[in-house]
Amino acid sequence: MAIAFVLKGYPRLSETFIAQEVLALERRGLDIRIVSLRHPTDRQRHPITDQIRAGVRYLPEYLYREPLRVWRAWRAARRRPRYAGARRQWLADLRRDPTPNRARRFGQALVLAHELPADVTALHAHFLHTPASVARYAAMLTGLPWSGSAHAKDIWTTPDWEKREKLADCGWLVTCSAAAADHLAALAPDGNAHGTVTLVYHGLDLTRFPPRPEPPAARDGRDPADPVRLLSVGRAVPKKGYDDLIDALARLPADLHWRLTHIGGGPALKTLKRRAEKAGIAGRVDWRGARPQDAVLAAYRDADLFVLASRIHDDGDRDGLPNVLLEAQSQALACVASNVSAIPEVIEDGVTGLLTPPRAPAALAAAVAALAADPERRNAMGAAGADRIAARFSLDACVAPLLAKFGLDGETPVARRRA
Repeated sequence: MAIAFVLKGYPRLSETFIAQEVLALERRGLDIRIVSLRHPTDRQRHPITDQIRAGVRYLPEYLYREPLRVWRAWRAARRRPRYAGARRQWLADLRRDPTPNRARRFGQALVLAHELPADVTALHAHFLHTPASVARYAAMLTGLPWSGSAHAKDIWTTPDWEKREKLADCGWLVTCSAAAADHLAALAPDGNAHGTVTLVYHGLDLTRFPPRPEPPAARDGRDPADPVRLLSVGRAVPKKGYDDLIDALARLPADLHWRLTHIGGGPALKTLKRRAEKAGIAGRVDWRGARPQDAVLAAYRDADLFVLASRIHDDGDRDGLPNVLLEAQSQALACVASNVSAIPEVIEDGVTGLLTPPRAPAALAAAVAALAADPERRNAMGAAGADRIAARFSLDACVAPLLAKFGLDGETPVARRRA
């Protein structure tokens, strides 16, 4: 059974959890064909990408750039008996969302339906917004079943009407946090009585994140020549709260010596650097930009404390379950993070780290200062976190429900084929 995985962009440094899942499913027997709506923009790529066997088909990122390809797909689609129904659905969606993006989604779906290999028996969309729309329209055109994985921004910035209709139309959908699962289950048909929505954590491949060779150092911030090493990994976007983190770091006691390493790209990097300069802490922050997985792992092992100041953005966007928190804990790092979204599902306050309110730099500063000055406490938290990740968030445990959904456990896969 070949499955076409519809992704927004591939490969992406910020989406290693998808590459990890694809590789795990491939190794367990699933025949995957990757379909990407966008070409890669990262200059580097994670080594895990090179282990994936699946080929990649790129749809027209902008329809006007490949008019002949779109025209051929449209001509072929018009002969399909399901074309009229798919077009009606798209026009209904377009009336409620009259944007160029909505038009592009249908054009990409036409191309996908036209070029889909004959042995593909189902579609699976990663992200509930654009990829799910393309997969849904293509499923309407071809009659194939489709399913999906929902994560973070795609859940909280998609209007409820669209989520309801997609949940009614797909065979099944998994999401990576209990908070998101509860929200989507309430929108699923009959209050999710049919089990459309299921909670499935991403999990972490512990073969790629083996235990830290040595425990973190006992730095306490008193030695200016050996400051406490703080680390944060995440894109420079509003929901990550990096402006709050900068404000918090500027509040740390003058006699506490520290350095912050930030790994991640993102549109707000220049603004954050200026903010750090204005706060007088620019000399203590190392902005490394996007980095491949091996460099990120090395940074975890070099750090003393992990910090993530996530928050809910004004447009509703927020983290799901940040995979960086799984990665950091796997390397025995205590974490200071915000108590929003699914973060309390992975950070046990007072046991594996400290949770603070979002948009609260003073509280964040107090938590960082407390653990930075107390290496014994933070290292005990780090050890507890590593044990918890191994016990509850290993990839093998978390990929098992997906194997069942795709029918790789010997059972019939759950799917809904278009009538």
